[in-house]
Amino acid sequence: MSPTLSQARARSLIDGGEYCLTAEDFRRISAMIHADAGISMPAHKATLVYSRLAKRLRILGLKDFSEYCALVASAEGSGERQEMLAALTTNVTRFYREPHHFEHLRTQILPPLIASARKGGRVRLWSAACSSGQEPYSIALTVLSLLPDAAQRDIRILATDIDPNMIAIGKSGLYDRSAIEPVPSDLRQRWFAPVEGDRGMVRIADQARALVEFRRLNLIGEWPMRGTFQAIFCRNVAIYFDDPTQGKIWSRMVTLLDPAGALYIGHSERVSGPAERKLRSDGITTYRLRGETEAGR
Repeated sequence: MSPTLSQARARSLIDGGEYCLTAEDFRRISAMIHADAGISMPAHKATLVYSRLAKRLRILGLKDFSEYCALVASAEGSGERQEMLAALTTNVTRFYREPHHFEHLRTQILPPLIASARKGGRVRLWSAACSSGQEPYSIALTVLSLLPDAAQRDIRILATDIDPNMIAIGKSGLYDRSAIEPVPSDLRQRWFAPVEGDRGMVRIADQARALVEFRRLNLIGEWPMRGTFQAIFCRNVAIYFDDPTQGKIWSRMVTLLDPAGALYIGHSERVSGPAERKLRSDGITTYRLRGETEAGR
């Protein structure tokens, strides 16, 4: 027999008035998010879960979280399960976030790569949690600051994210004018243009968009990439994974890092697991591969 509304409210983890989120509802949602994306959802996140998913319940006309859990656990609810994942994924980003990484990229990593690209060399960079595109486009602008015709060279930036809604925004290259304020003024003037008919929006230049390839990717799923990257940005996403998942991701990143490349991680993150022995610090949350002698220590 289904519990009455009063019984559900009596055992609710959160009673928001409109809906009640029970401990069992929260457990089921947490388990699905962890299985689908590796994201750890501790109990103190219950308020976040309620606030973000209550909107979905309203849209779907459901009466409680129990119905919602049943829907997203069913074969018919696979589309909504993706909507749930998108709703619970944090997409905080901005252009040139943690600017020291882009300065390191510009001064330490890119100069020899640019010289190689001018001679036909291959350059591959990866933004592993690209959100709505500000990070990969910041990488592209850093490249363009050194090589304005980079789009005509064999230089490409892979931009991946689990949320297809964010991927769509990134592909559009459209941003609110206020969003590009962190971009250095010379680059802002050269590589952004107002959108005709909408003075509040700007579009990043085709030369920058041509450098970036957006793809959906689940970091705990299959990675189709086979070649290495001279720079990998995996910032402010590992903090949402539990420790074993973090260790596995860092280890997989190391296998795709070029011997002379750099791994950039978030300011509150630390490399853990087997990968820690293979990397050395090269600045604030910036890592390079150790040499064979160093790695053996």
